[in-house]
Amino acid sequence: HPCPTDWLVLQVPARALLEGDTVTLRCRCRRDLWLTWVSFYREEKELQIILDGTELSLSPLQLHHSGRYTCTGRVKAWMWSESPPVTVTVHGEHPTAAT
Repeated sequence: HPCPTDWLVLQVPARALLEGDTVTLRCRCRRDLWLTWVSFYREEKELQIILDGTELSLSPLQLHHSGRYTCTGRVKAWMWSESPPVTVTVHGEHPTAAT
């Protein structure tokens, strides 16, 4: 039984993402339940499986890291869930600061 999609969320920093930065994507269960076997995907292609952990570090950030990301994981050791997609946009130069 997959757990409801809204249980899992992929967190990406809200700031503008610049080439050369280090960025950490974090897969979280909204209800703070135990999460294992986390996989990260870009454009539905698996990037990495993390058996004991919920973070993926992209470093140094490059333009090709842009795309739609999702994560999947096992919640409470028996329910699979998938996060809604999050779009990551990497900027090649410093964008104009929005205040």
